[in-house]
Amino acid sequence: MGIRIRKLPLVAAGVVAALVFGVGGAAIAQSVDNGWPYDTTKSNASADGRSYTLAAVGDIACEPDDDDNAANPSELKCGSPSLGGYDAEFATAKQADDMHPNAVALLGDEQYQVGKLSDFEGSFETAWGGLKFLERPAPGNHEYYSYTKKGDDEAAQNGNGYFAYFNGHNQAGTPNTAGQAGDDTETNQGWYSYNLGNWHIISLNVECNSAAFANDCSTTDDGLLAQETKWLAQDLKSNTRQCTVAYWHQPTFSSTTEATPTVAASAPGAGGQEGAVSDAWWNLLYQNHATFVLNGHEHAYARLKPMNPAGEYDPKHGIPEFIIGTGGEALDTTAVASNGAYANSNVVTAYDQGFGVMDFTLKPNGYSYSYKPVLAGPGATASALDYSDSGSGSCRGNS
Repeated sequence: MGIRIRKLPLVAAGVVAALVFGVGGAAIAQSVDNGWPYDTTKSNASADGRSYTLAAVGDIACEPDDDDNAANPSELKCGSPSLGGYDAEFATAKQADDMHPNAVALLGDEQYQVGKLSDFEGSFETAWGGLKFLERPAPGNHEYYSYTKKGDDEAAQNGNGYFAYFNGHNQAGTPNTAGQAGDDTETNQGWYSYNLGNWHIISLNVECNSAAFANDCSTTDDGLLAQETKWLAQDLKSNTRQCTVAYWHQPTFSSTTEATPTVAASAPGAGGQEGAVSDAWWNLLYQNHATFVLNGHEHAYARLKPMNPAGEYDPKHGIPEFIIGTGGEALDTTAVASNGAYANSNVVTAYDQGFGVMDFTLKPNGYSYSYKPVLAGPGATASALDYSDSGSGSCRGNS
């Protein structure tokens, strides 16, 4: 296994120094109680009664306009007027850093369009590299699948650039088999869990329609996704923390997909097959009293009511869902039905006019959340920054 020596830009290096040494009150990386890489032997360690800050966002970095992407359409690259670009990803990175987080949950599609290692180094790293030691990523479709839209034609990376960036790599660019993003092996494609005080946090990989998963999206056969689902069941069973969070990229329930004749916006999988297969995960999390679920993929912010696995409002036992796909790359449009209401009636509030990061305070027995955009989207007015959403909730325990 090769040793990777990474030189950070001067600004990013300064942020890292602040995070590691506590300058300006920033939390040190060691506040996450799992080891490096994640030490499963500590999974039953007692909670410490403290509160922790978790920053969360996905869909972040534009494709750099460099030699590796010279043949790609300019509208897909940093600098395109339709994208957030470098301004947006630097703004959200600073917003996250200003939260002094104990950990940063990255909700997939960290790097567009196919997440090559050179793309990560040329874009994501320049803005978010200073927070790298606190980042707990999950992959998205743009890290695994090919991209053949809008005149582009890029081969699938199957997580190669994602793991090489977060886990390190040898001189040939081959990713290390274990590290910050979890294992990168034939039997585990980067799912893992970690603890923050009284909170158990789970990062999952739902990119099943890829060669790495043998294009097998079944959660019940002998394939890799089924093995991940079995791992999740065991991880939840062995968890002793009172509060549980899980995150992956494509949401089970949608905020930006219009209702169709076959799949209503509030039904599992309205946004695609990955959302449909993750319904099995929602069942497991529901049975184990998960506190909330985080997703990205939809380039908007939305908070959804507590829901059961069928997508029905369940105020007593349901799981709230937060979609936070406003990391900087681009923005989608929140789905509204013909009567002016949200297409998914479980959407409490939604926002699609700017970029921002969610700030969670994870308390011993509950949580509070605060979302406020930091930069207006392309074509939006200054009033786009007037939006905010905040509130709190409680944990229901693991039994």
